[in-house]
Amino acid sequence: MLTNEVYKPINCDDYDNLELACQKSWLLELVLKNGETLKAKAADMVSRKNVEYLAIDLSGEVRELRLDHIASFSHPELGKVTVSESD
Repeated sequence: MLTNEVYKPINCDDYDNLELACQKSWLLELVLKNGETLKAKAADMVSRKNVEYLAIDLSGEVRELRLDHIASFSHPELGKVTVSESD
């Protein structure tokens, strides 16, 4: 993925749902905009150089996903959330 791509903040409600998932260490089913699907535990929200990331625990390996690269995520308590850009 391009690292010089301009970051597009996501909708506040979607961000809040990801924060809740981190607080509860939920196992999320994530679909990325490149078509990749992951099942991983939400670990932390990270902001670096004006870009926000979701840190996930993927079978013991920590990986950071740019929030604007996530197409959707789901959990039984949340349902499926399709990520949208902030207005």
